[in-house]
Amino acid sequence: MASKRILKELKDLQKDPPTSCSAGPVAEDMFHWQATIMGPPDSPYSGGVFLVTIHFPPDYPFKPPKVAFRTKVFHPNINSNGSICLDILKEQWSPALTISKTDKNKYETTARSWTQKYAMG
Repeated sequence: MASKRILKELKDLQKDPPTSCSAGPVAEDMFHWQATIMGPPDSPYSGGVFLVTIHFPPDYPFKPPKVAFRTKVFHPNINSNGSICLDILKEQWSPALTISKTDKNKYETTARSWTQKYAMG
């Protein structure tokens, strides 16, 4: 079931790719993907290229994939190990799903600095 669902999602991504990012299997392992996300213009991440790994569990889509940034990034939903801290990737996961308020100026300055340091070559 998992490999069939993952293959369908890969085909959907290839048919209608999202702007500024790409994703697909590493080698021939359908359960291990790598994604690349381009930092959006007019954001602290502008000009950055962020690498992300995605590991699908054997019981996907009934359990969420493990998603982690491999490029160091400063973001309120990403911890220091690169793990994404969102409920939809944990207890709020649903099989129907597919793959800065306190000091915004400080957040944007730090995010821009980290992007330049870690995601721009």
